[in-house]
Amino acid sequence: MHTNALTLLMMQLIVIIGVSRLIGRGTRWLGQPLVIAEVVAGIVLGPSLLGWLAPDLMNTLFPTDSLPILKMLSQVGLVLFMFLIGLELDPKLLKGRGHASVAISHTSIIVPFALGAVAAALWLYKDFSDPSVPFSSFVLFMGVAMSITAFPVLARILTERGLLQSRIGAIAIACAAVDDVTAWCLLAFVVSIVRASDLAQAGLTTVFAMGYIAFMLLAVRPFLARLGARVASREGLTQNVVAGTLLLLLASAWATELIGIHALFGAFLFGAVIPKEGGLAEALSEKLEDVAVVLLLPVFFAFSGLRTQIGLLNTPEAWLTCGAIILLACVGKFGGSAVAARMTGMRWREAGAIGILMNTRGLMELIVLNLGLDLGVISPTLFTMMVLMALVTTFMTTPLLQLFYPTEELARDRLELAPPATPGSTPYTVLMCVSHQQAGPGMASLAKALAGGEGAQLHALHLVHPERVSLRGAESEPRASDQDVEGDGALAPLLGRAKSLGLAVRPLSFVSTEPAQDIRRTAEAKRADLVLLGWHKPLFSQTVLGGTVHEVMQAASGTVAVLVDRGLSDVKRVLVPFIGSRHDRAALKLARRLMRQSGAEITVLHVTSRESNGARAQVDELFPAEEGSGVRLKVVQHESPEEAALEEARHGGHDLVVVGVGAPWGLEDRVFGLQRERIVRDAPGSLLVVHESEPVVEAVATSQAAASAVASRS
Repeated sequence: MHTNALTLLMMQLIVIIGVSRLIGRGTRWLGQPLVIAEVVAGIVLGPSLLGWLAPDLMNTLFPTDSLPILKMLSQVGLVLFMFLIGLELDPKLLKGRGHASVAISHTSIIVPFALGAVAAALWLYKDFSDPSVPFSSFVLFMGVAMSITAFPVLARILTERGLLQSRIGAIAIACAAVDDVTAWCLLAFVVSIVRASDLAQAGLTTVFAMGYIAFMLLAVRPFLARLGARVASREGLTQNVVAGTLLLLLASAWATELIGIHALFGAFLFGAVIPKEGGLAEALSEKLEDVAVVLLLPVFFAFSGLRTQIGLLNTPEAWLTCGAIILLACVGKFGGSAVAARMTGMRWREAGAIGILMNTRGLMELIVLNLGLDLGVISPTLFTMMVLMALVTTFMTTPLLQLFYPTEELARDRLELAPPATPGSTPYTVLMCVSHQQAGPGMASLAKALAGGEGAQLHALHLVHPERVSLRGAESEPRASDQDVEGDGALAPLLGRAKSLGLAVRPLSFVSTEPAQDIRRTAEAKRADLVLLGWHKPLFSQTVLGGTVHEVMQAASGTVAVLVDRGLSDVKRVLVPFIGSRHDRAALKLARRLMRQSGAEITVLHVTSRESNGARAQVDELFPAEEGSGVRLKVVQHESPEEAALEEARHGGHDLVVVGVGAPWGLEDRVFGLQRERIVRDAPGSLLVVHESEPVVEAVATSQAAASAVASRS
């Protein structure tokens, strides 16, 4: 079959992206960031594995004459990516942490830089560099390569583990920001020296570079600030604004390439000078991130993998050298950062966690190494060793962090940062958990009915799946105001409805790998009286009470309710099917609150197969005599409680049916379910399915009774 350059490129992209995502499934299961999968995918597709197992297949997929096209495509991807990295660098990260961040980050550069320079001077230069490369250039490059920290990988790890809200997370992300700027300035200086033909030209390149930086800060930045203000106040991020921004980005990259400090530095600098206020930086990041990270960046990893030849390490001495490089890198970065953090007043456990985080290299290291290989500063063998070092130091971050800074330490850190509760202040608190837009408006309407005119506390929580984590890791911190998340796709409809109803809702959004546990932890932290979950029709399962809903109900220590919204806008007439379980009583309590706060009319439908006065007693217990006029008790005899409830829902004209979990209503709490509950399927209006956790005393009594029964049978 004839294959032209375009069809070959399409095939290469399909293979690269597909293999990266496939391996990403495995690395996600191991708790590793996606960058690990992409690096491994690049090595798998290169001569180290595919070329060893099936050289003909590798040569068919990646013939030598196609590599220049892949290289150029990867360079375009890197220019966009470095622009996104620049967008991440927010000066507010340093607010209140400047002294500690600068001290730790500079120590974490100086120590590994010195170790890398010493190692290069002693034994690496002789065996792993071209003799035509000046010794000073090799020493400087190795120092920079050993001192890099991967800001985007670090941001992903912090957000996935929920550490951005902790003290060490805040310091680590600020240190990485300072580290990034310093390291890239050093790298620009090193590249200018390597490319210069003599010392005078190197000095001239440095002068031009400093002048260009001054021009960007003094001329371009104010212009971008005015552009950002215009975008925020008028037409928004139009295609013309995006086109103009891309033109300036390419011009900046072209200028620094012309100066002699590489196009990547120009892209990074342009992203860094864009003001972070006004929403321009965030909007640009959202526009460009998926194309750069999902489509183009894997091409860079594949190209790096094609240049990584593990087969070059074919002697015990070579592997010992590789091990020594990994050890030096860890000692320099981890040791320097941890000692500096300890000297700023941190505990050793916290300082160790900072050291582990700063030892993360990943993608940024690969960019530096490819630059060194292109410039001829390092040999293919040393390139392979350094790639393995980047892979090992990134891979070890997550397990070592779990060892040094386990979940209980994180909880302690958050507890110390949490404001103390005000004695005697117990407002009714609702935590609304939103995963999809359609659940939001109905939740806001229900929250209004529950809150009434009281000073209730309403929180809206949106958990982001790790695969949707933005490069702008710091943006995944909890947000404090509506304005911060007005553009958030999941929370915007809820916040819009709440605003129209005059409700004050506090939005909260962060990355979660354990949604049920994070909902439970958030509910406990906010002292939520009610956890309200939205429901949407799942792809495979049909049950309302399956999956994450089931896990939340099992984990939560209070009342959990699932809203099945069918256009809920006002809550005036409420139906409560009732038999008498603790879930039914919880449903009745919510109905009582709806009556008290919004004046809703309550119909309690007691379904029984025989005469019973039990329901009246329980209703009278929950509703005092002065409130009884708003409650109507309807007793029906029916063999199927579910059918009786449906019959009343169809003909009663109710705005909302509040029903407790239980088999009589066809609502059973289970992990999986293939049949959709009839009451959910056939009820004409909105439903609120209520689950009440078993009280500790009741649970102990139940277990003791069960133990006694077993003992008596024995």
